[in-house]
Amino acid sequence: MKLYGIPLSGHAHRAHLFLKLLNLPHEYVQVNLAAGEHKQQPFLSMNPFGEIPVLQDGDVTLADSNAILVYLAAKYDDSGRWLPREPVAAAKVQRWLSVAAGKIAYGPAAARLVTVFNAPRDHETAKTIAAHLFDVMEQELQGRHWLAGEHATIADIAGYSYIAHAPEGGVSLKPYPNIRAWLDNVRALPGFVGMPATQAGLAPEAV
Repeated sequence: MKLYGIPLSGHAHRAHLFLKLLNLPHEYVQVNLAAGEHKQQPFLSMNPFGEIPVLQDGDVTLADSNAILVYLAAKYDDSGRWLPREPVAAAKVQRWLSVAAGKIAYGPAAARLVTVFNAPRDHETAKTIAAHLFDVMEQELQGRHWLAGEHATIADIAGYSYIAHAPEGGVSLKPYPNIRAWLDNVRALPGFVGMPATQAGLAPEAV
């Protein structure tokens, strides 16, 4: 099994983290984004959108971090805990996968793209989206340990990386004790591996 990405990508980290949590042996192949490797062949044959991460598992090649989480949970988690099969529980997980692809992507992820990668994004708009998202999450996590149920699911894995590193994008987590407790719960999962911090003093623990 091979995972193509870069260590500082939250999308790639989602997939890498879940592979570690499932204790699945894999090779991490770093893609040279600076050289445009992701926009050239042979990478484009794996993902025509030219984006990381990409997972290769035998004859299966998958792009998109959330799709990779769904695939790994469906194929390798026989317990059904990470991706519930009961309709309501499955829908609750899907809701947070949609949030990861929407509000998280346009909020804390976009804000971090500006400060870490100098991406041409509207930083203030991204921070505003992140703040609204975190206000909602803080309320939803009141009295709860996980986003979508009584135990960890891929909803938590999809949400963790960019929210944990929101301070790198100029979005403080200090006003959100429930979110910080949830992040600690994810970090406590057996097999957890973090994403490298990019700025001194702005590691996830320095919220």
